This record gives sequence, C-alpha cells and structure tokens, in this order.
Amino acid sequence: MSVFDANKATTSEDAEKIVPRAEFRVFGQGIIDIVKPAMWKAQATLFKVRHSGETYILSRHTNEANVKIRNGLLDIKTRDGETKEGYEIYQPRGKFQFPVKKDELATILENLQANVELNRDGYSFDAFLALIKTTDDIVSVGVHKERYGFSVDGVICEYGRILFNGAMVETTCVESEDYGAMEKVIDKLEISGFENVNYLRAAKRVVGME
Repeated sequence: MSVFDANKATTSEDAEKIVPRAEFRVFGQGIIDIVKPAMWKAQATLFKVRHSGETYILSRHTNEANVKIRNGLLDIKTRDGETKEGYEIYQPRGKFQFPVKKDELATILENLQANVELNRDGYSFDAFLALIKTTDDIVSVGVHKERYGFSVDGVICEYGRILFNGAMVETTCVESEDYGAMEKVIDKLEISGFENVNYLRAAKRVVGME
C-alpha cells in the first residue's frame, strides 16, 4: 500500500494486517533543489502529484502516535520501532469515519496520552475538534501538502512543500520494507547527511512545541 493510494476507512483489525514500511524523512529549506537533480541522475520514475489538506493532532506528551484527519477520516498509526539504520516504523491502527465511536476515540486518545472525558456515543468532526480545545494535552495543526511521488530502483519516494499553519517547509522521504534498498536510494538522493524527522516532530518545531 502506497502513501499515494486512495484514502479509505479501515478497521483496527484490518490495519493490524498491513505490513508497515520503514521511513526516512527530512525537512528543511532547499531540500527540493538537492533532490530533483539527484533523482533524475538516479533515473527516477514519476508516478503521482497530490495536494491534500489535513489536520494533525499533536500530543504534548508523546511522539509515538501519529494521528491526523484527512478526507473525513480519523487516521492513527503508532510507532512500532526502528531499523538498525535508524529508519522509523509506524504501524497503521485504523482509519475511522466520522462520527467516530466512543470506544475507538478512547483508544486514540489513550495513545496520544490525552486525559479527556468522553460523554457521547460518537463524535462528529466538529465535535472532535471542540473536544480538543477542552484539554492542553493535545493541539490541532492545519497541514497542507503538495507532494510529488516517484520511485528509484522500485523504492517509493516523494518530495513536497508542506504548510504547517501556513508556514512552508520542504520535505522528501524514502520508504520501503527493504531497508538495504532504502539506504542505497537515500545515498542516491544525496540526503543521507540530513536528520531523520517525522511529521509530528516537524510540526511541533514549526508551532513551538519542541
């Protein structure tokens, strides 16, 4: 399953069956000017351009749960470790349609280490955003992504421009279940010397949470 696949609801049980990919991602300014010449030199294949508006839910207490809202779905992945090379692995835990059931939302909030009382059987998108405002444990950040997907030697990659609450940063990433192939592609894209930073940490840096 590619990061560019269509977004669709997934139960927690089905999400557990998805084999997670490891990811190496970098953020900064001038990243695209480095990657674009390198990718063509590496004979990259372009396969998709995508724009999306998303809302990330950031926890003040953990970076172990990646929670976001995209296309009307509340999506959660949790950190499942990292490879010996330092590439992060996040296991999908489900994509839930609004209104999200109370027990599903309780599990998500537990992963975010957010102490919030739930007094409804289900939460609409607006009700969930209102719930976030009742606690200091979590905050929402508006994210716009302009992503260009490509592959090098069969390994999925992308570069893009990301707006966190309107502040623009550039990003590129490499992801695969084949860690050795990832390492070779990272070298080909000339980004091996950059810090591996996931979306949660990048968003926190921009909004002053890290």
